[in-house]
Amino acid sequence: MTSIFSDRTRMVREIGATVRLALPLMLAQLAAIGSNVIDAMLSGHYSAHVLGAVAIGASIWSLVVVSGIGVMMSVPPSVSQLDGAGRRHEIGAVFRQALWLALTLGWLLWFAVRHAEPLIQLIGVTPTLDVSVNEFLHAISWGAPALTCYFALRGLSEGLSLTRPSMYFSFGGLFLLVPLGYVFMFGKLGLAPQGARGCGIATAIALWLEMLGFATYVLCHRNYRGLGLLDRFEWPRWKPIGHLLHIGLPMAVTLLAEAGLFVATALLIGRLGEDVVASHQVALNVASVFFMIPLGLAMATTVRVGHAVGRGDPMGVRYAGFCGIGLTLVSQLLSAGLMLGAPHFIASLYTHDERVIGLASRLLVLAGLFQFSDGIQVVSNGALRGLKDTRVPMAITLFAYWGVGMPVGWWLAFRHGLGARGMWMGLIAGLTVAAVLLFTRFWRSSRHPHFVGESRLDELPSIPPLP
Repeated sequence: MTSIFSDRTRMVREIGATVRLALPLMLAQLAAIGSNVIDAMLSGHYSAHVLGAVAIGASIWSLVVVSGIGVMMSVPPSVSQLDGAGRRHEIGAVFRQALWLALTLGWLLWFAVRHAEPLIQLIGVTPTLDVSVNEFLHAISWGAPALTCYFALRGLSEGLSLTRPSMYFSFGGLFLLVPLGYVFMFGKLGLAPQGARGCGIATAIALWLEMLGFATYVLCHRNYRGLGLLDRFEWPRWKPIGHLLHIGLPMAVTLLAEAGLFVATALLIGRLGEDVVASHQVALNVASVFFMIPLGLAMATTVRVGHAVGRGDPMGVRYAGFCGIGLTLVSQLLSAGLMLGAPHFIASLYTHDERVIGLASRLLVLAGLFQFSDGIQVVSNGALRGLKDTRVPMAITLFAYWGVGMPVGWWLAFRHGLGARGMWMGLIAGLTVAAVLLFTRFWRSSRHPHFVGESRLDELPSIPPLP
C-alpha cells in the first residue's frame, strides 16, 4: 500500500479531481431525497390519508428508480473508458444504443408500476388506502421513460467527468416539483383537487421537464460537441446493448438487494409498534442523508477508475480507487462522530416525543457504528464498477445482505428480543461483510492484468458505423 501512495503530488491531484467530481453528485443525490420530502410535506398538508398513500406508493416507486439507476449505471464506465482511451468518436454510437436501452427499460417499468397490485397486496396495505395508492402509481408511472432517459444523459455527462449538469438539473426538477405538486394536488388554476393522483402527475411532469432540459443542454453545450451523439439514426443493436446489460443488470440486482434489505427491515420493525416504527424512520432518514456523501464519492470514483483503465494506467486505477476510499473514511469519521456524539440532539430535530427520541437515539448510535463499513462498501463497489466488474460484487452483496445481514438481524430482533436494535445490528453485520469482501475484491482486481491496462481496452465496445 505504501508504494501506491509514494507519489504525493499525484495523490493530491487525484484527491482534488475526485472531490471536484463528487461534490456536484452529492448535491444531486440530496436533491433526489428532497423530492421525497416535498411529496411528503405536500401530502401531509392535504390529509393523513393522502400522506399514507403517497408514502406507500413512493416506496414501490423507489424500486423502479433503483432498477433504472442500476441498469443505466453501465453508461458512465463505458463512456469514461472510451474517453480515457482517446476514443471519443465512439461515444456517440454507445450513447445512441444506451438511449434505446433506456426507452425499452422505461416502458417496461411503466408496465410494471401499473400492475403493482400483487406487490401492494403482499405488503398488506390497508384496504382504505388501496385505491389512492394505485391512483398515485398509475399517474407517476408515466414518468418512468423520462427517468431512464435522464439516467442515460446523466451517465453520458458523468462519464465525461462533467458532473455539474447532474446537480443543476436535479435541483431544477426539485424546484419545479413544488408548484406542480401544489397545483395538481390541491386543485389550483382551475383544476380539480386530485390528492395522491395529483402528486403522481406532478412528479411525472417534473421528470419529463428535467429530462428534456438535460437533453437540450447536452445537444447545445460545447462540452459535448464532436461526440456525434445524434449524427445518424440507428436501430437497436444487440451487441452494444448486450454489453451495457452485462454491466448494468448485476448493478440493478445489487441495488435492489440493498434496497430490499432496508424495505424488509422496515416491514419487520412495523410489527413492533408505532413508536418503534417512528424511531426507525428518524434514524434511517438521518443515515440516508449522510449516505449521500460516500455515494457521491463512489460515483466519482467510478469515473476516475474508468478513465484510468481507458488510458491503460494500472497505477492510476489504484490511485483513483484508494483515494476514493480514503476520502470516504474521512467523511464517515465526521458522520460517525455526529451520530455517536449527539444522537439525542439529532433525534430531537425530528420530533418532540421523548419516547421516540430515546429509541431513535439508540438506533443512531448503531448507525454511527456502521458508517465506516457502509462507506467502504459503496465506494469499493464504485471502484469495481469503473473496472466494469459487476457480477462478483453482485454475488458478494447478495450474500452479505441476505445471507448475513437479514438472518442475523431477524435472529437478534425476534429470537433474542432486541427488537429494532437487533435488526440494525443485522445491518451492521451485513454491511461489514460487504465492506471487507468488496474492498478485498478491488485490492486484488486492481493488481491483476485482466482488469487493468491494455488487455482491458479490448473489452470496450467498438461499434463500427452503419453502412
